[in-house]
Amino acid sequence: MDIFISLLKAFALGGAICLIGQILIDMTKLTPGRILVMFVVAGVVLTAIGLYEPLEKWAEAGATVPLTGFGYAMAKGIEKAIEEQGAMGILTGALTASSGGVTAAVLCGLIASFVTKPKEKE
Repeated sequence: MDIFISLLKAFALGGAICLIGQILIDMTKLTPGRILVMFVVAGVVLTAIGLYEPLEKWAEAGATVPLTGFGYAMAKGIEKAIEEQGAMGILTGALTASSGGVTAAVLCGLIASFVTKPKEKE
C-alpha cells in the first residue's frame, strides 16, 4: 500500500506541474521554450526560499523528474559546492549536480535522431 500512496503523490505533483505548463501554453503567447526555462528558474527560486525541498520529500519523483526538479538539483548542487569549494562552487556546482540528467537527455536525443526521420513543417 505504501508504493500506491507514493505513486499517487508523485502523480499528483507531477500532474499539477504539467497542468500549469498546459495552462501557460493555452492561455498565454509564451513559447514552449520560454515556459520550460520558467520551470527551471521556478525550481531554483523555490529551492532558494525553502519551498521545493518539502515538496521533493513529499512527492519524490513527482518533484524531481519535471523541469522544476532540474532547477532544484542545480540549486542544491551549487549550495553543496559553495560549502566545499567556496566561490568557485558557484560555477561548478550546477553542472556537477545535473550532469547525469544532461547526459541522459543528450543520449536520448541522439538515439531519437537515429530512429526518426525529420520532416519540414508545411
